Amino acid sequence: MVILFLLLGLIMLVLGAELLVRGASRLALRFGISPLVIGLTVVAFGTSAPELAVSVQSGLAGQSGIAIGNIVGSNIFNVLVVLGVSALITPLVVSQQLVRIDVPLMIGASMLLWIMAFDGRIGLIDGLLLTGGIVAYTVFAIQQGRKESPMVQAEYVQAFGEGDVPRLERLPIQLALIVSGLILLVLGAQWLVDSAVMIARVFGVSEVIIGLTIVAAGTSLPELATSVVAAMRGERDIAVGNVIGSCLFNLLSIAGIAALVTPGGIDVAASLLRFDIPVMAVVALACLPIFAAGHRVARWEGALFLAYYLAYVLYLVLAATEHAVLPAYSTAMLGFVLPLTVITLTVMLVRYRVMTSAVKP
Repeated sequence: MVILFLLLGLIMLVLGAELLVRGASRLALRFGISPLVIGLTVVAFGTSAPELAVSVQSGLAGQSGIAIGNIVGSNIFNVLVVLGVSALITPLVVSQQLVRIDVPLMIGASMLLWIMAFDGRIGLIDGLLLTGGIVAYTVFAIQQGRKESPMVQAEYVQAFGEGDVPRLERLPIQLALIVSGLILLVLGAQWLVDSAVMIARVFGVSEVIIGLTIVAAGTSLPELATSVVAAMRGERDIAVGNVIGSCLFNLLSIAGIAALVTPGGIDVAASLLRFDIPVMAVVALACLPIFAAGHRVARWEGALFLAYYLAYVLYLVLAATEHAVLPAYSTAMLGFVLPLTVITLTVMLVRYRVMTSAVKP
């Protein structure tokens, strides 16, 4: 029954996010909001709604390990798995705005969350700062959306619907979709969190590990579905933009709101500070040279992302079983493999810049 409720919770989260995204996107388009803004804000927030529901529910229930583990694990899953799978389907196109603005913001937000967690807690003041950050980002995204080219605007309209229908036509249907999506999200989050906690207790696994794996992967299914479908349709800007936008919402909105509603703030486990949050920050940092080198994510880079996620999951398995090789493995990952990858990607970026500068007249 616990497994059944876990699966039902995941299904309800995915379905609720889909209803919320579709309803909110069509409604926003009817009122003249830019399709790009909808993609970076409404759609990104909608696909991150399961993470928000789960983290808030976990925080209120006193399961801080699931709340913060879900945020960190979801960001790692989004970049390494969602982008990795999408890039394997087709090489992804990366817009200049993502390289110049959104990815550096994601890196900065990752570092900020890491710094805030140094004292072992994401408190009320931290929550206010993070929530203020997402408000500022949303305002900025609206301003940037007005400057987008017609081609990008048309791509988002094609993906998320036309906005040229009368404003009040089928308005009750769109509102019903939004309300239904929110109800499913709340119920699905409660079932998922309760089931995950019971599973953790039965198998003796910490709530942090459950949050980083089962819960993080489950709540990231909307991002995976959205980006994979966008890649298959050839809407490769959306596939990347959805991931980056969702990561920003996870770091700023979800962590901020969860810290605000959780009495005393969200406790951060020492294991997250030692390994998982640094991995999240390094993964975000690695996006910049990959995205900037040719403004695309090649298939081999997608395969590299997936290989790193498998290595990360192996670490979590070793940690859960308290295997003897865990200290050596974590030291090798943080001290050698990840830095070497960052250096390699940086050299690749520098070489690309040199080559492009040489061919310019």
